[in-house]
Amino acid sequence: MKIAIASKGKDENSEVSEITGRAPYYLISEDKKITKVIKNPFAVGGGGAGFSVAKMLEDEKVELVIGGHFGSNMENALNSAGIKIKEISDKTIKQII
Repeated sequence: MKIAIASKGKDENSEVSEITGRAPYYLISEDKKITKVIKNPFAVGGGGAGFSVAKMLEDEKVELVIGGHFGSNMENALNSAGIKIKEISDKTIKQII
């Protein structure tokens, strides 16, 4: 399963970001390994981050997104794309994968 994890940093020792749509990074994991690190281009800026991030992750063909909190726009966009979500906080990326 291809998983995207909203992260505060670039490696497995980083914590899960509390705000999923504005997370600084997304770590893509497959088979319990980090396969890609994406710097979130929507972390700073105007509204619409949730929709934009959902589209970006859909293009990456992820099946599950893990983050601290999902805004309703992001949650709806991911659900429409058939991508599952799971809210997790106070954990490191390593603990999750």
